[in-house]
Amino acid sequence: MDGDELLKHCLAKPGAWPDQPWENDTVVKVGPKIFAFLGSTGTTVGVKCGKGRDQADEWLTRFPEDATASAYIGRHGWNTLRLTGAIPDDELLEAVDASYDTIVAALPRKDRPVV
Repeated sequence: MDGDELLKHCLAKPGAWPDQPWENDTVVKVGPKIFAFLGSTGTTVGVKCGKGRDQADEWLTRFPEDATASAYIGRHGWNTLRLTGAIPDDELLEAVDASYDTIVAALPRKDRPVV
């Protein structure tokens, strides 16, 4: 899977939209919140992997070469997953879907997309 394919998957979600809050870095938001960090290289994705570090650490155990706790926000359950490693494409897509669902569930009702 490459970054362009993953971006298309992200943007197909209800209410999803791209943003570039930092130079050359692409993020995908739903409402005002980010659910996927695609960065500038297109080789990784940062996603919310559960409600805390315990759930997110399962990714680090399963894919020690291809999953890391995200800088600065890792303690809140965010991981960076490598797109070109051992993580199967379907699991990468599931991780993005779960991140989206987690972020949407935490949004105030007024910011949630109409499905």
